[in-house]
Amino acid sequence: MAHTPTARMSNPAHVLTDAGPAIQKLVAATRQGGVDESVLELVHLRASQINNCGFCVDHGARSARKNGVADEKLFAVAAWRETPYFTDEERAALALTEAATRLADVSDAVPDEVWDAAADHFDEKQLAAIVLMVAVTNLFNRLNVTVRQPAGSGF
Repeated sequence: MAHTPTARMSNPAHVLTDAGPAIQKLVAATRQGGVDESVLELVHLRASQINNCGFCVDHGARSARKNGVADEKLFAVAAWRETPYFTDEERAALALTEAATRLADVSDAVPDEVWDAAADHFDEKQLAAIVLMVAVTNLFNRLNVTVRQPAGSGF
C-alpha cells in the first residue's frame, strides 16, 4: 500500500514572500565559511534524519550525492559512529550537528568535548558555517514537518 502524504498548506517560506529569499541568503552564507560542501551536505542530512523531515532527507541525500558524497556515506550517515566511512573531520561535524539539533534531550546540550572536537578540525569561520547550517536545517525541518511537505515535491 503506497503512502502519499499531502501538504497541509503551502510552505510558509512561500506564503510569507520575504521568508524564502531570507532563508536562501542564510543557506548561501554557510558556503562562506570554507567548509567542504560534502561536510555541509552531511550536516544537513543528519539533522534532517533526526528531525524526521522526509522532504529534507530526500532532498538532502540527492543534493549530497550531486555534490560528491559517496553512497556508502549516504547509506550510513544515520549510523556514522559505527561505520568506517567518515573522516575525523566529518565525525566532529556530525557530533556537533547531533548535539545542536537535540538541544532538549540532555542538560548540557552541546558539551565541551563535542565542541572541542569540532574546534580541533575547524576554525572559527568554519564553525560558524557549520552551526549556521545546523540552525538553517532545523528551520527547514520545522517548516516542512509542520506542514507535512511531501518528499520529492518542490515547495
